[in-house]
Amino acid sequence: MIMNRIVITRPEFFSCEAAAIVGMLNAGAVRVHLRKPGCSEEALRKLIEDIPACYRLRLSTHDYLHLAVEYGLGGVHLNSRNPEIPEGFSGLVSRSCHTFAELEKYRDLDYLFLSPVYDCISKAGYRSNFSIDELREAAKAGIIDSHVYALGGVRPCMSEELQKTGFGGMALLGAAWRPVDPKNFRLQYIAPDASKVEAVLRGGCRWVQLRMKDARTPEILAEAAKIAPLCRSYGATFLLDDRVDLVEAAGADGVHLGANDMPVEQARRLLGPGYIIGATANTFEVLARAAAAGADYAGVGPLRFTTTKKNLSPILGLEGYRSIMSRCREAGIAIPVTAIGGIVPDDLAPLAATGVHGVAVSGAIDAVLAAGVDNF
Repeated sequence: MIMNRIVITRPEFFSCEAAAIVGMLNAGAVRVHLRKPGCSEEALRKLIEDIPACYRLRLSTHDYLHLAVEYGLGGVHLNSRNPEIPEGFSGLVSRSCHTFAELEKYRDLDYLFLSPVYDCISKAGYRSNFSIDELREAAKAGIIDSHVYALGGVRPCMSEELQKTGFGGMALLGAAWRPVDPKNFRLQYIAPDASKVEAVLRGGCRWVQLRMKDARTPEILAEAAKIAPLCRSYGATFLLDDRVDLVEAAGADGVHLGANDMPVEQARRLLGPGYIIGATANTFEVLARAAAAGADYAGVGPLRFTTTKKNLSPILGLEGYRSIMSRCREAGIAIPVTAIGGIVPDDLAPLAATGVHGVAVSGAIDAVLAAGVDNF
């Protein structure tokens, strides 16, 4: 059973943030908390106004709580900056707690965050306050129950452990804004258009990258309009190649940047942390720079010659992958790596042995579909 998930925004604003918040809600978050300490009221108003009104009942604000009344937000989160419920507000009220005594003190509120349950992802040096045994004892005593959400170092993969501990849900901050799903990452289809995407998804692939290098903007958006809802219905990841400027309009989860595309740093500034950014690399040095610049994954290759890409980089071969992955381990670089370039089914086992996390293919899947195989 999947736990209820609340997502907390990053403290800084970023371009396309409203779309990222809507994406979180559409992806299953029960609520999004707008937490922007130190922001101006004008900036928070702008963010709220950019979010369609139909989503606002699923928003809670930590700042300028009167805006919840003005814009019809569904929740307010009390804190030391804003300790009082605003006049005229009748929605959900929550608060963060750092001790079991605080949980008992504020238990009449609609729900509470307890933090930090684990060592924090987004705050260096912010260590857990509790042992697992202490948490379980608190649950037995009724202090932790269905209206308490675990916060601090929480990741989606911890759902089962948190349920057993007695929490009613999880609140995500750092883990929410880097959305590469390892299950989806293993097999990636580089699509020239939408024509075969549904068949590919039906066959088990859960990552689609639309690559239309020479196409005009209306053509790309027309194909994306077909692909995005298909990917959502299959729980698949959808990326655009190159076009950072179209990610939001296309309903994509992010972008893949080639060697001659926009720099990763610039793309991250424009898209913020809520979108996936991948980068092509042909050497360890390029991969390391991409990781340091904020890339979520690297597409490394080519394995061998391929006709699907112009200006091909030097061929790596299996030995090249072994060398790059070994250097990544030595350097502590942990972003996922997908192998690209001329890959066929017989390459999968040897590539997996090098340590890569997934493969990206185009022609090989087309050949499988042409042969009438419907399961990858």
